[in-house]
Amino acid sequence: MVMRGKTTAAFRLVIVNGSAYVDSHFKAFQSRDTLTVWGILQLLRRYPGKIPDLELMFDCEDEPAIQVEHFRGPNATAPPPLFTFCADDSTFDIPFPDWSFWGWPELHIRPWEVLLKELQQGNERIKWVDREPYAFWKGNPFTSINRMNLFFKCNVSEYQDWGARLYNQNWTSEEQEGFNHSNLANQCTHQYKIYIEGRSWSVSQKYILGCNSPTLVVNPRYFDFFSRGLMPMKHYWPIRDEDTCRSIKHAVEWGKKHPKHAQQIGNGGSKFLEEELKMEYVYDYMFHLLSEYSKLLKYKPSVPPQMLPLTSHHVLSLSQGLEKQFMMESMVEAPSHTPPCTMPPSPAPAAALHSILKNKQNSIHKVHSWEDDYWQHANFIGED
Repeated sequence: MVMRGKTTAAFRLVIVNGSAYVDSHFKAFQSRDTLTVWGILQLLRRYPGKIPDLELMFDCEDEPAIQVEHFRGPNATAPPPLFTFCADDSTFDIPFPDWSFWGWPELHIRPWEVLLKELQQGNERIKWVDREPYAFWKGNPFTSINRMNLFFKCNVSEYQDWGARLYNQNWTSEEQEGFNHSNLANQCTHQYKIYIEGRSWSVSQKYILGCNSPTLVVNPRYFDFFSRGLMPMKHYWPIRDEDTCRSIKHAVEWGKKHPKHAQQIGNGGSKFLEEELKMEYVYDYMFHLLSEYSKLLKYKPSVPPQMLPLTSHHVLSLSQGLEKQFMMESMVEAPSHTPPCTMPPSPAPAAALHSILKNKQNSIHKVHSWEDDYWQHANFIGED
């Protein structure tokens, strides 16, 4: 089962006696594979000797690969357990923290622990009430139909204003200008921020949530390892993926009439990052995920022939420039003085999960009903 995941996996990871061995199948895009491996090595430094022996395949692409429909029926084989950055309801991929938690050197985005502090400082520059009263989005509009519809249909024009201010992020020109216009800590300038998926899930979600401005989340298909813990009306405002412009307009108008509640939602998103997505808990998630995965292995992993253990210092010696700088900024200097957080007993999560899903759907339906009432009333006034 494990080896069948090699078809799309960028690398194979083996951990034996607390040491990591990596077999690279091909070079992933940019530094995705390198920094993912780096993150795993930091986990081993944080909890030395506590990660059980295991073997896994890791896919570094945007989209999940293991389709549920391919593993149904009386003659179906078992799906390969493939680790990747996101999944959806039609795939079996196992979401794992993405490489950007340890930095994204190609876009000059620093490691998450450093960047989170910069976002907190950026929030203090302009109070929410003094920010531009619009919904802001900046990105590549050509990675999905939903993004193209958002950018070309919902942007302000001489004929219509949906309350959105949308900008095309040209990374080629940004690189030529030294990324002076893409500093994430300087983008907390609008009262609302928009999150919309591209080819799949987007790394940008955690950055968008960090501005103390309500995040307008266009109905997502994909999930990463933390996003299912976000609750509508507590951490974000749900936006329909059909009739998106009207949905954004209603959200902005609702915020004008309920500024205190809007600020609470914005603060709730940022607080989630600060309390639930701090690196301490990212490492704990990695620890528990790998520990539970290892219990499913029905064989004892062994060290691949002619492979030496990979260490942080060895990876550092092979790196240069911003990649090396970000590795040094995110290096775990010493083992943790406290053990990983404790998982609740197994019967509890199932009941808790059903309750969370029910509450989430109820909140989304409530917002949709408000939106429908708003536009019915607006149309009635227009007819008069």
